[in-house]
Amino acid sequence: MRETLVVVGLVVLAIGLRSSRTGVVRKLGALVFLAASYVLVVFLTGRWWLGILGVVPWFLLPWIELLTRIRCLRLPVNNALNHRRHPDPAFFPHAPEAAASMEEAGFEHVADCSWEWGGMRQYLQLYWHPEERAEATIHLCEQSEVAFSFLSITSRHCDGRTFRTTNFPFSPTLKSPQGVRWNHVPCERNAFEQILADHRQYLTRLRIDLGTLRMPDPDEIEGSIEEEMRTQLQHNLEEGILRASFDDRYFEYSTRGLFFLWGQFVKDMIRLC
Repeated sequence: MRETLVVVGLVVLAIGLRSSRTGVVRKLGALVFLAASYVLVVFLTGRWWLGILGVVPWFLLPWIELLTRIRCLRLPVNNALNHRRHPDPAFFPHAPEAAASMEEAGFEHVADCSWEWGGMRQYLQLYWHPEERAEATIHLCEQSEVAFSFLSITSRHCDGRTFRTTNFPFSPTLKSPQGVRWNHVPCERNAFEQILADHRQYLTRLRIDLGTLRMPDPDEIEGSIEEEMRTQLQHNLEEGILRASFDDRYFEYSTRGLFFLWGQFVKDMIRLC
């Protein structure tokens, strides 16, 4: 009875910690979950080394999806944005508020477009701000029965470097090419004003002067997004994360790429935003 209460207590504690708004506390919750698994197996078997083995399956869970859905993905090398109205805002509760906040901050709407990657349709609402020398995007993502949204703000330097701040809730699924710098903020930070302030602070930390940033051209924003994706795909092909499929019109994850994704999935399991 005592052993059962200990395990239940650890699970309840872990759930409480994972519900916290503080990243460090959420990570501690992940460790408590692992401790609960270890203690459960030790109580059942009486052997500490089997308790360690009882923790291992948590880290192997991502391989179920990696060896089924992701291994079979065939994604186009040349993908183009299509102009399309964004979906029902009811599926993306923060999107209308984000759009209103962008306009209040002086960002002007450029276009609504979308593209599809491996069964996920991503809708983009594009904005720009000449004084900030920045582009802002509302990303609306749909895959099967799952839908989520996130924001990003991008500044492009005259020397070709790109600086981007985002509250994207997951680890990147591809490596970024040299010259593209990401500033990830917590996913619960969904107010555009906060993300814009984070982006300004990020540029200040890097000592990037506003005058050295390129003035965005609203007519070229879509083309810049497509070109950046092609550059990223080529970089990951060179790094061995991706490999060309049988007809060179599509790419797929290599064995090295699957291990890279596994590492990213484990990060997400521990981080939870």
